[in-house]
Amino acid sequence: MTRLGDATLHELPETVGRPTYDRSALTPGIVHLGVGGFHRAHEAMYLDRLMEGGRDHDWAIVGVGTMPGDVRMRDALKGQDCLYTLVLKHPDGTLEPRVIGSMVDYLFAPDDPEAVLAAMVDPRVRVVSLTITEGGYHVNQVTGRFDPDDPALQADLGSPGTPRSAFGFVTEALRRRRAAGTEPFTVMSCDNLPGNGDVARDMIGAFATLQDDRSPDGEPLAPWLAEHVAFPNSMVDRITPVTSEEDIAALAERFGVEDAWPVVCEPFTQWVLEDSFPTGRPAFEQAGAQVVDDVVPYELMKLRLLNASHQALCYLGYLAGYRYAHEVCQDPVFVDFLLGYMEHEGTPTLPEVPGVDLDAYRRELIERFANPEVRDTLARLCAESSDRIPKWLVPVIRHNLEHGGRIEASALVVASWARYAEGVDEQGEPIEVVDRFKDKVMAAAARQHEDPLAFLQDESFFGDLRHDERFTTAYLESLRSLHEKGARATLEDQVRG
Repeated sequence: MTRLGDATLHELPETVGRPTYDRSALTPGIVHLGVGGFHRAHEAMYLDRLMEGGRDHDWAIVGVGTMPGDVRMRDALKGQDCLYTLVLKHPDGTLEPRVIGSMVDYLFAPDDPEAVLAAMVDPRVRVVSLTITEGGYHVNQVTGRFDPDDPALQADLGSPGTPRSAFGFVTEALRRRRAAGTEPFTVMSCDNLPGNGDVARDMIGAFATLQDDRSPDGEPLAPWLAEHVAFPNSMVDRITPVTSEEDIAALAERFGVEDAWPVVCEPFTQWVLEDSFPTGRPAFEQAGAQVVDDVVPYELMKLRLLNASHQALCYLGYLAGYRYAHEVCQDPVFVDFLLGYMEHEGTPTLPEVPGVDLDAYRRELIERFANPEVRDTLARLCAESSDRIPKWLVPVIRHNLEHGGRIEASALVVASWARYAEGVDEQGEPIEVVDRFKDKVMAAAARQHEDPLAFLQDESFFGDLRHDERFTTAYLESLRSLHEKGARATLEDQVRG
């Protein structure tokens, strides 16, 4: 057994890829806030590819954790020289491990906030990237505006010089760079949300404005930030399930690698990135990323085909007795339903997507979902539906209603969420509904036996869809069938047409 670290890389078996570049010669160019599985399977992997190819050695990553739970990541990475193993899980059961070497340091912000600020102010750092989750942008889901109620944000508004939150670190570092005459870094969101760069710009800008209001005697930061700091949009895609104890054990048993926290993911990866980096960037396109002028077509493709299809399979699959995405996507009835949704309802809402064969993309999605080695749980896909359905599926419904398109599959997906939110499956077993609006969602679902449209009443989720007769007719028919026949029989009826 080889414990992972710089000194033991040469001891790893030939079946494990590892950096052949000189990690001691790397210098930081990126500070990344929010080091989790996705960042390590995605951005850090792209940089490792570039470095292995002999370039961009001045773009190494300094990882930063700001949340209390990040102490585990600190201990895992610091204990093995910030190395970790990325394991690709191929559908045939083949595991493909590679040690990733693009991260050169990890800082746990509560230990030493000044060390984090020093890293971000370093002139060599030209990009600060983010995977802080959708909730980390503090967007009020009803108004779409910045929500400053988080205690860490409130603390940073009062004491900007000693930040606790990601937003606090970004604004204070930019303030110090401006004072030092250092060019601002680019803020690169890698989170899975529409217009992630625009959201980051708007929310961080709103936070900076509040800070300016609290300190009226200083030079305002918000106007300078709006004029000088770039926030490129990006579309990110790679299924990266939570690392399990079984994954850690498999790496040790099959490859002899002792890694405190490896990452597992599917072979597929996609990154579409807006080319807006005033102070430079790594040559991500040399590592397989698509660097484009406009991310929106690719983003809509992913949201309305991949993300919406996840919702199309998860509630119906769970109600039918499945527990993993690959089980659902090995069932021909579900596959026909998903392909039908994507072709007839999702795809017609898309603009032209340059360089993409949408028919091949749709079928590739089914193949990805059907990968039995990824073991993506339906419970994960069903979680936080109140954040997902309004963003991913409701726009599809609206577009098709406005243009006379088909809405039957989409209506069934909404009805399946309503049925799932009742909290009991078709076998009478309890369902653990995970949603930040759980109480409101489940209360609405509980009322639908008396008021069949109760679940559609919340305009923050559905707008005025409950007033559209064509949609409500399809929705009520689906909901009634789910209660009377069950998920699979309902699907079979719809697939047969």
